[in-house]
Amino acid sequence: MYAVRNSSLCTKDCLCLFVCPTGATDTETGQIDASKCLDGCRLCVDACPSHAISLMVTSFPERKEKSSEVSSSLQEVFHSKTGQLAMVRQQQSLLERALYHSLQILGEDCAREEGFMIAQDRKSIELLQSLLECEDPDLPKDTIRELLDLLS
Repeated sequence: MYAVRNSSLCTKDCLCLFVCPTGATDTETGQIDASKCLDGCRLCVDACPSHAISLMVTSFPERKEKSSEVSSSLQEVFHSKTGQLAMVRQQQSLLERALYHSLQILGEDCAREEGFMIAQDRKSIELLQSLLECEDPDLPKDTIRELLDLLS
């Protein structure tokens, strides 16, 4: 095993320089010399405050062949979980839409009860007049004036 640095995470705190017994770390280039790295040392990994250094495995253990029974069971579980993920994703979308519509209806009910949904109500007229005073260039102020003329 040898250490590698993710340069995008490195904050250049340089603690790795002080703890490395072989001088394998180089903050100027952002590289760690794998040939100098002690196998599984981890001193720089543990010292790095930004978690930019991790260990890279040089050789992986040989995979043992699985029996056909175990292999088919794993495939069944994989397909089952994939289907469950798709179902959750679909339900999540339905739930989000239901929540959105519920909140929209509740908001409209509150506005209606407060008098904002009735055009000729005093509060609606005050709201329209306050919109004319806004500095937002995207507000259709001509349309707001026409509405106020109709309501007067």
